[in-house]
Amino acid sequence: MKALVIGAGIGGLSAAVALQQAGIECEVFEAVTEIKPVGAAISIWPNGVKCMQHLGMGEIIETYGGPMRSMAYQEYRSGAIMTRFSLAPLIERVAGRPCPVSRAELQREMLDFWGRDRVQFGKRVTEAQEDANGVTVRFSDGASARGDVLIAADGSRSALRPAVLGYAPERRYAGYVNWNGLVEIDEAIAPADQWTTFVGEGKRVSLMPVADGRFYFFFDVPLPAGLAEDRSTLRADLRRYFSGWAPQVQRLIAALDPATTNRIEIHDIEPFERLTSGRIALLGDAAHSTTPDIGQGGCAAMEDAVVLGDAFRTHRDIAAALQQYESRRCERVRDLVLKARKRCDITHGKDMALTQAWYQELQQESGEHIINGLCDTIQGGPLG
Repeated sequence: MKALVIGAGIGGLSAAVALQQAGIECEVFEAVTEIKPVGAAISIWPNGVKCMQHLGMGEIIETYGGPMRSMAYQEYRSGAIMTRFSLAPLIERVAGRPCPVSRAELQREMLDFWGRDRVQFGKRVTEAQEDANGVTVRFSDGASARGDVLIAADGSRSALRPAVLGYAPERRYAGYVNWNGLVEIDEAIAPADQWTTFVGEGKRVSLMPVADGRFYFFFDVPLPAGLAEDRSTLRADLRRYFSGWAPQVQRLIAALDPATTNRIEIHDIEPFERLTSGRIALLGDAAHSTTPDIGQGGCAAMEDAVVLGDAFRTHRDIAAALQQYESRRCERVRDLVLKARKRCDITHGKDMALTQAWYQELQQESGEHIINGLCDTIQGGPLG
């Protein structure tokens, strides 16, 4: 059996590794000639860490995952701590630690693990045709490939999604813009081993430690879609949006490099009723495009890959394997997309009364409620 995997991002490479472990030959195709990760870093929560370990890539996460041992929310003007607590109870309950990691490093190491020379770059899919004996994909350069099963891991703007769904779903603007990047750790801004978030006015500023003494930072601001982006005014824009915010936030704005800071309008897509059709399966962002508000986008793609590999170990019949994959993933990824959307709306002031109530709750938070929520999300994964 041969699988064609379209997309060499986190989801596609995880799927290729999982299918190879199940004894299936894989060919991996990537549309771009050079992968440039979207966003500076990614949260790999213990459900994702377990998937990486299951796929034989645990060392990557252990090497490049930052030491995140505690969590804190701070008041936006004074910087006063609203709540701060250890993540040790979470780590004990789920038997694993969270690992924020640079996207560029994760992508590089996963490519090296799979074999960079085994990925065919510059292969943008134009169509997929299925018949009784297999599936054929054609690329914009005139080339084609044929296999027994097709894994569409071609991202949130998936070209292959309509082949499964029968329609092209619209992306939904989540209502906010995210700026993100990496800076050297500065404990005058936040502790080096803590996930620190400043909240107020329906906005947030957050920092997570990644490897090599760096913070992954992001700023969220509710804004209309389609505003012009100008790197030359990026720092001034952030100073304006965060005028009056705590000294730590001002220090972070001064420290960041506009040339390497990403600006992203955040979108998601309504959850799908199906993830497979015939010999084609959606995986990763192609299957469940979510906002980053619960940090599960990458983890969900890794979960998909683990479940897909398990399905093909259980069934050599393609229809049975894909049916098992779909039945095990549909409800899980729907839950993650909608949970992220709910958290997004509360965090970003869609209803400011609810957002203000959340700020008040944080003042009383011991950590137990937040850890319970994290555990519920993490333990819903395929590896417990």
